[in-house]
This record gives sequence, C-alpha cells and structure tokens, in this order.
Amino acid sequence: MTRVLLVLPSSTYRATEFLAAATRLEVDVVTGSDAPQAMAGALPDRFLVLPLDDPSAAADTVASFHSLTPLDAVVAVDDVGALAAAAAAERLGLARNPAAAIAATRDKAVMRQLLRRAGVRQPPFEIAATSPDEPGAVAAAGARLGYPVVVKPCSLSASRGVIRADDEGSAREAAIAVRHIAVAAGRPADEPLLVESFVPGDEVALEGLLTAGHLEVLAVFDKPDRLDGPFFEETIYVTPSRHRAAVLAELRATVEVACAALGLVDGPVHAEARLAPTGSDPGARVVMLEVAARTIGGRCSKALRFSSGRSLEELVLAHALGLDLGLAEARLPGASGVMMLPVPASGRFAGIDGADAALRVPGVWGLEVTVPVGGTLTAWPAGDRYLGFLFARAERPDQVESALRHGFGSLTVRVDTEIAAGAGG
Repeated sequence: MTRVLLVLPSSTYRATEFLAAATRLEVDVVTGSDAPQAMAGALPDRFLVLPLDDPSAAADTVASFHSLTPLDAVVAVDDVGALAAAAAAERLGLARNPAAAIAATRDKAVMRQLLRRAGVRQPPFEIAATSPDEPGAVAAAGARLGYPVVVKPCSLSASRGVIRADDEGSAREAAIAVRHIAVAAGRPADEPLLVESFVPGDEVALEGLLTAGHLEVLAVFDKPDRLDGPFFEETIYVTPSRHRAAVLAELRATVEVACAALGLVDGPVHAEARLAPTGSDPGARVVMLEVAARTIGGRCSKALRFSSGRSLEELVLAHALGLDLGLAEARLPGASGVMMLPVPASGRFAGIDGADAALRVPGVWGLEVTVPVGGTLTAWPAGDRYLGFLFARAERPDQVESALRHGFGSLTVRVDTEIAAGAGG
C-alpha cells in the first residue's frame, strides 16, 4: 500500500485536514511529530518522534524507519517541520525541494538576497546586523531607505514581530520590540533584523503547486482589508481574485521566477505579494513579499474546494505520491473566503458570543474557534495564532466579503486583559 510520512508538529493547525485527505486517498499514514504520541508504543510502525529542530537527526530517524517500513513520500504540513521533512526526503531519494531551498524560505534575509540576485521585484531592503547600538542601526537603515519602513525578524512567520516605522523614533522603538519578540520566540539574540521599504497597495496571496519548476496556480486570494500597519495581522481572504487577468498573469510569472531563485522545484507554494500602482501605469506591478514551500496556513484551506470535492490537502498529497488526480482541475464554481478572527487584546480568552447569529448570515457556512476558553491570547505583533476562522461562500467575491464582515460583526470576543502583561505582548 502507498505510504506517506506526514510531519505534524505538535503546534500545527493542519493535522486534521491532512489526515482526512490521506484517508480519502486510501493512503497509509505514518505520523512524525516533535512530541511523543499516545499510541506510539502500541503502533510503532505508525508513529515517529522526530527532532524537528535538528533536520539531520530527523533524517537519520526517518531513514532507519524506511529501511524496515518503506515510505513513498515525506510531506510537511507547515513551516515548523519543513526542513526536517526536506532533509528526510533528500536522504531517501524521494521527490522534494532541496533542503537549502526550504532553508531559504525560512530566512527572510537570505530570501531577499536570492530574489535580488535573480532580479525579482521586491521591496528595497537592508539587513541590520545586531550591535550594542541596534536601534540606531535600524534607524540608520530606515533613513537610507526612506520612511516608512517595515522592521522584521528574519526567522518568524505569520507576521509575528513585523512592525511599521514612520520615522527615526518609531524605527528605534520597533527595533527594540522586534528583538524582544524574536528572543521570546527562541531566536538567537544576535540574529539580524530585516528593514525594508513599506510598499503601499493591495495585497494578494497565491496558492500553487510546483512540478519540475513549473508553477500551476490553484487559487489567488485577495486581501480586501488594507494591511498598512503598524502591525500586520491578517484578516479576510477571498477567491477568486477581482484583479485584472493581466495582473494575475504577472503575479504567476513573478512567483514562478521567485521560486526558481530560491531553488524550489516541487510541491506546494504559498506566495504573498503587493500590487503597487505606478505613476504612469494605471495597472499594478507585482512586488514579492514572501514565498513559502507549504500550503496556506491555519484552517484557511477549508475555503478551497476543487472539482470532485477534492481538498487542497488531497491535491498536495496526491502530487507528492505521483498520483494522477488531474491537478489542472478547476476550483468549484463561485466564490469563497475565510476571515481569520483577529485577537483584540492579549489576555485570557473568556469566550465568544454571537456565533449563532454569525452562522445565520447568508453565505456564512462555518465558524471554528481554535483557542479554548481559558486559553491565552497574544495580540500582534507578538502573537502568531488566530482566535479562529469564519468561512463563507457565495456566487461573487464581493458577496463573500460582505458575508464575512457581517458575520464577524455579529461576534463579541471576551478577553480578560488582567493577565495581558504575562501573555507575551
């Protein structure tokens, strides 16, 4: 029977969707996680404990397992396990992206340098090395680039620690805050910070699959809420995109070139870009923000369904296993979208009211709250986990957006902010 190793970090949102996809495809699953699992002792041929922070050691463990129980594919479900999965697949000679390419997507400074070398349009940037005068170094980089700028940690995701600075004073403050967030997340105290020009314009996200370097677009999401800062917590995603066909063609071509620049050749791609208007051109120019070798994060993939009822996870697993599902099949007709429920404040989650009213809004079909009552909420820029996800479908994208806004307007999030100081903010 076809067998896949799913690398499922204990922190992931994605386990349920990928396990369900494997069941629908009738694929035998081995799960690899960074934490022991309850059934591992009873079913040792189904569970592996992997040191995800040590890709070489993880590859050793997978290779030993493979020698007794052969694997046909190794698939990471999110960023945390991506390097370990790539190293393991490389060791086994399975279809994969090179581990160096995955590493490049996990380091924003390396990514920027590789994209610049390939001539990919991206924000002007500088890498601010750590020094005793780090706030001054970031402020000096901002002055050279021209304000406003965005200050980022190089190795965090989900917009964690990303802060806009409009002048020297706010750049110094941002440098201190970003460093604090990065260190609290376990990053080295001497890791550089990325300073890049703020690019105005609409933001979009592309979901795709790479085969031998060729990019097949599965969906393009518009982000109708303006992401202008000072923090960059995301909210609404709606597909299909309402941008012109020429802009979407430029987006696809730019993402494909960016993938090649990073060395990505196989598997899922989630790319984010700004569409920056130019003075003489009423259209938009694609400016690459980031490329990740994974699918869209959180539970957002549930906003996508393909013909024959296939999920995004099914397409990814089928691709990794070389199964022919007709990956060129179109998304189901109509429009769909998801709203990542924003975290209003750091503190203890006390509950959410109005769920029934939200689900009665025409077009809204689902609400998932992913933080348990009593759990800790951490607001952006220190946060990286959303409160939950609201889903909608309709005939047109504007109807989906309206449904999500009205549904969210029915909700009241209750947060006990008395513990905010201890919540990581």
